[in-house]
Amino acid sequence: MRLTDFVSPEAVIANLKASNKKQLLLELSERAAKLSGVSAREIFDALLHRERLGSTGIGEGLAIPHGKLTKVKSIFGVFARLERPIEFDSLDGAPVDLVFLLLAPEASGADHLKALACVARLLRDPGLVAALRATGNSEALYSMMAEQSKPHAA
Repeated sequence: MRLTDFVSPEAVIANLKASNKKQLLLELSERAAKLSGVSAREIFDALLHRERLGSTGIGEGLAIPHGKLTKVKSIFGVFARLERPIEFDSLDGAPVDLVFLLLAPEASGADHLKALACVARLLRDPGLVAALRATGNSEALYSMMAEQSKPHAA
């Protein structure tokens, strides 16, 4: 699975303004609603439910909030680079500035895990993460992630 299978250029936000975790999840839910046709409230509620189980802040300024919803037709993601890092209850206590929202159909099974693994693989690349933090342009952010997720010849 490649990033371009579930993220479109319209799903990338270069300088999202949010002052706290709740506001961030609300903003991401609004963008996801526009792209998916599912209500922002349903998306927000699913994300809050998941966060109550444990923070999706994975450390080093990165978070991957995710959830499954019956009304979601296919796996899709929204990426945001925050204007300023915010507190996110991350595993390492560091504030978050790069966030990848991932939503999947309730019955997506292993595909949901494959998409999460794809995002985690991308965000493990320190060079890519540094480049994403240094870029304030949505198109450039999308291009970098799409290029990095291409299969590489052995």
